[in-house]
Amino acid sequence: MEGGGAQRHHRGRRRGAAGSAARTPRGWCCSFAGVPQSPDLRPFPPSLAPPATAASSSPAPGGGAGRNKLPPKSPSISSFHSSPTSSRLAGLGGLIDPRRILSPGRVSPIDLDDSAPPLPLPLPLPPPPVTPAAETVVVPAETSAAVAPLVVALAEADAAGDEALDLRLFLRGRDGRTCVVMELDSGVLCDSSAFFAAMAPPRGPAGDGGGSGRRIEVDGVDNVEAFRAAVELMYQPDPLRWLAAAGVSRSIDVLEVSSSIMFERGVKLCLSYIEAVPWNENEEEKLKNLFARCTFDEAISQDVLARLRPHSWSSSEDLAVHLIQSVTSSTNSGARKDMQSLVNGLLSKSSVYQKDMAGLNRESLYSICYACLNSLVDLYDEATEATNHTAQALVIKGSKPFIERISQQTENLNWLLDILVNIDMAEEFVELWAKQDRLIRIHEQASPMMRYELSRISASVFIALGKGKVQCRGELRSLLFYGWFSPMLLDFGWLQRCSKGLDVRSLEENLGQALLTLPLKQQQCLFEEWFQCFASKGSECPNLTRAFQVWWRRSFVRSSVEVNLVTSK
Repeated sequence: MEGGGAQRHHRGRRRGAAGSAARTPRGWCCSFAGVPQSPDLRPFPPSLAPPATAASSSPAPGGGAGRNKLPPKSPSISSFHSSPTSSRLAGLGGLIDPRRILSPGRVSPIDLDDSAPPLPLPLPLPPPPVTPAAETVVVPAETSAAVAPLVVALAEADAAGDEALDLRLFLRGRDGRTCVVMELDSGVLCDSSAFFAAMAPPRGPAGDGGGSGRRIEVDGVDNVEAFRAAVELMYQPDPLRWLAAAGVSRSIDVLEVSSSIMFERGVKLCLSYIEAVPWNENEEEKLKNLFARCTFDEAISQDVLARLRPHSWSSSEDLAVHLIQSVTSSTNSGARKDMQSLVNGLLSKSSVYQKDMAGLNRESLYSICYACLNSLVDLYDEATEATNHTAQALVIKGSKPFIERISQQTENLNWLLDILVNIDMAEEFVELWAKQDRLIRIHEQASPMMRYELSRISASVFIALGKGKVQCRGELRSLLFYGWFSPMLLDFGWLQRCSKGLDVRSLEENLGQALLTLPLKQQQCLFEEWFQCFASKGSECPNLTRAFQVWWRRSFVRSSVEVNLVTSK
């Protein structure tokens, strides 16, 4: 009864398979450890059957002649997500209890009688012998990233099997340990891929079973998963949904394989899906590498290329200058800070987006500096004129208060100085600031609340000089100190109370270091001025004690070398 029920089950399955084959192309993937020739679980061909044992050669109870028992399937590898499924040739059949089998039509395993003898473990399959009934064709294939230079196509004389699944595809990895066996409809495979159309052996005569034992072997595959997925894509009724489930990274792998096996429809489908979805940075780099190695038809790849490469290679330096100008003209303080951080990241020497900042246009950058300086001068002139009208002292013509507008231009100039320092172009800015005689005179007349904004710019220049980030001529440094050192002493208290991000301790240290770069005679004049201010204001004056001690030692304490020189004379 058990044998008769199995036969009825196979007949019903064959009728269902025959009906579905007429509707959609089908494929089937199986384990190389026990490869049936169709989903009907037909017995092995004699050349591939395992050696008979005492248990398998004896008549089966309740049945007729003895049957070859199929070895258990090896664990299958992770599949993409659709038929045809596949498994790995890894010799792992012994890891599965051979007495646990799956009943047809059921998912849960059925435990056999414990008294039944254990099934024999699967043996490694020997290479199929070449007999007069089989034809071996060795065809060299073009070298690609997914297909080895040599493809072996075998045409065997085994006539049994389903007429729809008439071709076996063997994919072997380059490591020699991965193998995937797929039973496919050769018509769909050859119609989809010009590569397989040239590799597939011809069908045998109708009397020989229609060529159901035909086989193609592809050795040395770099990415077996992607190769198998590209073959699966040929049989998908909704390929775009299938690609969406696979994701961008896997679709790029399938695109590469599709190109190598000349699966043109697969190339178009992959490019269409990839172009329509977002990419992360890793996927973008993967696409760039693929387009660098492979050539695709421009008509179908132009949309993807438009996202990878600009149509016109405009200068990034010109665009950077345009962005800087947009930031300095912004009137929203919060947005301006965010944009400054963004541009700083793009222009940073350590940024992945910009490696060589020497190409930034010097004239364009300094034109922005001059524009900000002119705006600053005009604002102070307006503020000075408005002091005679108390009601207009803070706001004129409905605009923002003078203090806020002056502070905005100060921030712009400090930000521009940081950019120039990072690209080693700040020497001209130091000269530009040292020669602002008009602003120095305005500082003498303006109120402390407004004039200390000018000392914020001076503080940035002194810090850059003290850290050695800007190298200027001696006369230029002297001009800078004679013009802006006294205003710094006056405004230091305001800078402490309203630092606005200024590091006051760094200012004190680097102001003294910058002062020590002057000739000793000029240092003496400036230190004497600082000493008087510090004695009267205390903490409202910058603490230059350490720099003063260095100057004193250099000026009045003779070293042992100097003493010896004087003594010898």
